[in-house]
Amino acid sequence: MELILRQDVQNLGFKDDVVTVKNGYGRNFLIPQGHAHLATSSAKKVLAENLKQRAHKEAKVVADANALAETLKAIEIKITAKAGGEKLFGSITNIDIADALAKGGQVIDRKFITSGIVKRTGKYAASVRLHRDVIIELPYEIVAE
Repeated sequence: MELILRQDVQNLGFKDDVVTVKNGYGRNFLIPQGHAHLATSSAKKVLAENLKQRAHKEAKVVADANALAETLKAIEIKITAKAGGEKLFGSITNIDIADALAKGGQVIDRKFITSGIVKRTGKYAASVRLHRDVIIELPYEIVAE
């Protein structure tokens, strides 16, 4: 079943991508939830026209994302957490990294940050998706309180 995505779907594709999925996934989840619609020939033509018109606006968005990436690389992130020796009491997730970035002046939605769950002090790197074409590695350090 071919579908056109109306919004980004994790592990499947980005908005306005034409994807092929199994019938049940499309009929029972993606279409009823409003994440996608059927990719008929007329819908594909409309999509192609919309993408063509949006192409030069997209170049400005990518340039803004690259500028934001440069400012994010300049920020040094240190997250303090309670720890017993090297092991943390609790864990550090993408929510904590988003909060640290917000304190540094850059608000990034936590769903665009991929870091995994960290349970020890040390230096780590998180992946931040600013745009579908702009993904950066953001180093951060966890120190004991």
